[in-house]
Amino acid sequence: MSVPTSSHAYGIALIAVIVGAAVGISYYQEYYIPEFNAKPIIPEKILKPGETMQISIVTGSSNQDQQQNFVPKKQDAQLGVNNLVAWTNQDSVAHYVTPDTPFKDAYSGNFGSDAIMPGKQYTFLFTQQTALQYYCEVHPWMKGEIDIVPGALTS
Repeated sequence: MSVPTSSHAYGIALIAVIVGAAVGISYYQEYYIPEFNAKPIIPEKILKPGETMQISIVTGSSNQDQQQNFVPKKQDAQLGVNNLVAWTNQDSVAHYVTPDTPFKDAYSGNFGSDAIMPGKQYTFLFTQQTALQYYCEVHPWMKGEIDIVPGALTS
């Protein structure tokens, strides 16, 4: 039969592991996560543009034979001027604004709407240059494009 041995080394090693884990977790929560999730610093002029770009989803857009659905179909917006874009549903059925390829704005997050019910609107604040083609998920023939370009005071 063996005789149990006790060593203070095991206790000290266990305490060192616990302290090391606590320090690592504290660093992760206090410094890494907030910095990783921080929004970029964007000039106030871009965050609060003077105008809102209006795009209408016109009546009858759900009809595949209708040529006009997103009006205007292609639009340029300038950072710091009219980079807040609003899609207003004037049709009698729900529509979506869905990018052809995923786009994530550094400040506003993922671009793309949930269902926009009749009479409601979807707004998105663009804070960086991009060229986006979009469509309606349930009516894929509905297509539009928006190009966000530098404004006079942001270039």
